[in-house]
Amino acid sequence: MTSPDTSGDREKVVTKLPAALRQELKVRAALNGLGMQDAVEAGITAWRGLGSNPTAIDTAGAETYATFLPAGLWDGFRSDCRGRGISLTQGVAQAVTLWLEDNPVPEVKRPDTVRRIIVCNQKGGVGKTAITAGLGEALAEDPARLFPVRVSRHFAALLEETGDPLSMEDLPGLGQRVLLVDFDPQGHLTKQLGHDPLPMDGDSLTNHMAGDGKGDLRDLVVTVEEERFGDRLHLLPACTDAFLLDVRLAAVRAREAALERALTAIESDYDVILIDCPPSLGLSMDAASYYGRRRPNEATGNSGVLIVVQAEDSSADAYGLLTSQIEDMRGDLTLDIDYLGLVVNHYDARRGYIATSSLQSWMDIKDPRVVGVIGDLKEQKEAVRAKRPLLAYAPRCEQSVALRALARETSK
Repeated sequence: MTSPDTSGDREKVVTKLPAALRQELKVRAALNGLGMQDAVEAGITAWRGLGSNPTAIDTAGAETYATFLPAGLWDGFRSDCRGRGISLTQGVAQAVTLWLEDNPVPEVKRPDTVRRIIVCNQKGGVGKTAITAGLGEALAEDPARLFPVRVSRHFAALLEETGDPLSMEDLPGLGQRVLLVDFDPQGHLTKQLGHDPLPMDGDSLTNHMAGDGKGDLRDLVVTVEEERFGDRLHLLPACTDAFLLDVRLAAVRAREAALERALTAIESDYDVILIDCPPSLGLSMDAASYYGRRRPNEATGNSGVLIVVQAEDSSADAYGLLTSQIEDMRGDLTLDIDYLGLVVNHYDARRGYIATSSLQSWMDIKDPRVVGVIGDLKEQKEAVRAKRPLLAYAPRCEQSVALRALARETSK
């Protein structure tokens, strides 16, 4: 059955397609940057050019499916199906399968230089750990599946009292190989993801930074076990010996490079390394900032610092102290340290003028600009209690879809 499309160059076609084949078509078309109707058009065109029928497809349970095709294409395809002695449903299934075979899942693009994202703010309680975990999870999701992403082109729209400024769309997972580094001796990231901190009498990142590593750093890394991440999301757990890190670094030569020296050995295993920094402005923060500096021949914005703030006044004071320290490092050591942006966390417009005016103040800064606004919702707290990644615990909640948008914003 067909009906004209209002655009005049396509007509609506109603046919049938097995649900599993339709879902695979939806995912693969998105992965290849095409609309489903364009993929079906290409498949039918290729099928009509074949000299013989492909292998029959099981179309049991096929469901009604509608798409738009160029005027005349469906009539010609229907005539070809009659001539080849097969049903329209079988013909469409063969055409879609042919397109899928000709358009495999594209390779995930790997960065030339491992991305190093330093998630920081010297103020505690702003949610650095939640942002580190959620961003890493969003970067590691399955590249052969679609996930809901909440996209807002203008964060200022969040301040509007009416209407929904945000739009949802299904996009492929980013499929990055991600290492989360719990650089905070409190170990919140480690515990949130269901792991135990490293024992004090064993090996640790602190030991490797101080030049006293007891083995291969890889042996300390654990996998975050969730199907949607495959084997792409790993964690370097915290150890409480990190409370002594600044003291130990004081005796280390070129101490600002200590974190880089420790992690260099495992960088080749990953596309992105995220550092969950402690609420501190000590030597550990210097080492983290240095690690996030732009390396020779590295693209601007590939690595750098991502600052987590809240829509309230005390965050502004902490932000000033942190950026002063980063600027001092930039000048003293002649480094290029890029700001990847500001993430306004725990945002809730219902808190009134303090929240909305503070958000406006963050957006007014412009450089660094706001790259994410994450709501203050119950799902994050529930995921922490369950000791599961948020994007696995509540993949469609507002925080999850916003974190996927943040992952894409920081990957540009």
